Amino acid sequence: MKKIVLLLILLAQSSLIFSQTSADYNYSIGLRAYSIMQLPKILNQTNYQDFNHTYANALLMKFNDNQISYRVGGNFYRKDITFNNTCANCETAVGTVTDFAFKVGFEKNFTYSRIQPYFGIDLGYRSNRFSGNTYPGTTMFAATARYAESSKNGLVVSPVIGVKLNLLPYMNLFAESSLDYFYSYERQDLTDANGTSRTVNTYQKSEFLLNLFSAGIQFNISRRN
Repeated sequence: MKKIVLLLILLAQSSLIFSQTSADYNYSIGLRAYSIMQLPKILNQTNYQDFNHTYANALLMKFNDNQISYRVGGNFYRKDITFNNTCANCETAVGTVTDFAFKVGFEKNFTYSRIQPYFGIDLGYRSNRFSGNTYPGTTMFAATARYAESSKNGLVVSPVIGVKLNLLPYMNLFAESSLDYFYSYERQDLTDANGTSRTVNTYQKSEFLLNLFSAGIQFNISRRN
């Protein structure tokens, strides 16, 4: 009988521990450890729908209010890239892409359980910039290079769906997916190698970018009394 009572007490304590979620804390700080995402189209890039893999490139902070959390986050990505421009054999572009976004929004949990599905929406600013050279065809000679700079800046709206796993009262793992609607002002600046010709074009564009998967860790701080 004593063993049964002891077992019930342990189960009750375990249930109490795991029932504690981020809602029991005022703030949460998180890191996106891994993401699979699409970047905005650069110039006339042919493979712009390809997915990019990023590691530890985003931070977020949440202000928790029961089942609703207000979230603030930002991410930064920079990489040297090579891609076909306009068509497979038309031009080759080589350079560096830099992508930055800052968002604010909210998420709402469906349950208070150890596993918490949630949905939300973020609104923010995104900046994408490419700086490099384009070469005719697939050959890259300095004499035929054109300096290319392209930038996109604008508004981004992102519906989000995800799930959190409460491993410990103060630590969660999370995974989520989102779809960015990016409305931007684009500027393209192309200059010949000898500087004799320069072309500047501006556009207003919108595009949908899928953030297929991201996973990370979240720490909860400032426990409520």
